[in-house]
Amino acid sequence: MSTTPSVLFVCVGNGGKSQMAAALATQHAGDRLEIHSAGTKPGSKLNAQSVEVITEAGADMSQGTSKGIDPELLRTVDRVIILGADAQVEMPNDARGTLQRWVTDEPSKRGIEGLERMRLVRDDIDTRVQQLIVELGC
Repeated sequence: MSTTPSVLFVCVGNGGKSQMAAALATQHAGDRLEIHSAGTKPGSKLNAQSVEVITEAGADMSQGTSKGIDPELLRTVDRVIILGADAQVEMPNDARGTLQRWVTDEPSKRGIEGLERMRLVRDDIDTRVQQLIVELGC
């Protein structure tokens, strides 16, 4: 009997990218994947533009709450994925899974802001999430 693959999406604040990735993974994989998200320095609320563009894509992150990294999850999940260049995660020596960084599209570097920026970020994350689901055999 195979166990359900597990993934922890991490960004700095756990209010945008990691929550977006978790919502998209839930949309695409459902209960075929155990999904978690966390932040290295969790904020106090979700990014409203992230919530809006995820809703546009047919997913839902509106009930998410920003939270820090559970050390036990770091040890036990199959894959830890850091979104963006800023968050830093140190894997424990006894970690079971692998660490991967997704340097996501940053449209603001090209002068693209607001909802247009968030849609581009969402679409980049969505493509990566779908590839991950295939990789994990979900």
